[in-house]
Amino acid sequence: MIRGLYTAAAGMVTEQRRHDTATQNIANMNTTGYKQVESLNHSFPEVLISAMQNGTTKSIGKLNTGVFAEQSMSKFLQGDLVNTTKTTDFALSSDLSVTDPATGQNIVFDQSGKYINAQGQVTYQPQAFFTVQDTDGNELYTRNGSFTVDSTGNLLSSAGYKVLGANGQPVNVGALRSVDDLRVDDAGRVVNAATGTDTGIRLGVSIVTNPQNLVRDGNGVFHADDPATAGIRYAAAGDNVQVRQGYIEGSNVDVTQVTVDLNAAYRAYEANQKVVQFYDSTLDKAVNSVGRV
Repeated sequence: MIRGLYTAAAGMVTEQRRHDTATQNIANMNTTGYKQVESLNHSFPEVLISAMQNGTTKSIGKLNTGVFAEQSMSKFLQGDLVNTTKTTDFALSSDLSVTDPATGQNIVFDQSGKYINAQGQVTYQPQAFFTVQDTDGNELYTRNGSFTVDSTGNLLSSAGYKVLGANGQPVNVGALRSVDDLRVDDAGRVVNAATGTDTGIRLGVSIVTNPQNLVRDGNGVFHADDPATAGIRYAAAGDNVQVRQGYIEGSNVDVTQVTVDLNAAYRAYEANQKVVQFYDSTLDKAVNSVGRV
């Protein structure tokens, strides 16, 4: 009987985390560059139950001991682009392909941005990010291209991080007369607004081959514990990535799906709570009523 109590309690904890994830997505549905988070739940391994009688053992079935929230995964799909006309606003539009070594053809990813082959191996679609640098010199990655220019001409993210160029150094546009003269083409090159010539400055757009290896840091940025495992490199010619000046990328939160998840988590939590209350009342009877007989 107590085992069922633990199973119901595990379900309540799992649904609480699922509910928290859904509310986090709703709270950030208007956050620039925010990527939806999905909670993945798994059941504990099933165990075989056997009955022993007269020295013999007989299998009588399987027992599932509950579920647990294994991890939260970000959904790195393209968000809608919003036109702001600000010269310091940027958005990335990308659709990067991966060649299937078995067929030599480009992999067709599903709506969540992943592909599972016949052997069960999962491949995620590579994603592009702006590269920024924190005060400790660590490289971070973000899709929030709402930038500003400080008094010394450094291009900064909305969280105050320095935006890096393709050479790995902070982008400084102090040589321009004003931010209104800032012009960036689709390849991320900063060009002279008057002549249209290349200034030699290029925004550092990073390609992350395994985006699920990124760790969410808050403030709309991610970091990689192991950049080599994440497969991080700067964008090169041939990569299907465009920098769109005067636009920002909205969040990719699917409001309908998140609302369904929120209600489902609430109902599942309520159901597990009823089970706990049932066990509580049963134990109460066993201790206070049956014991007096």
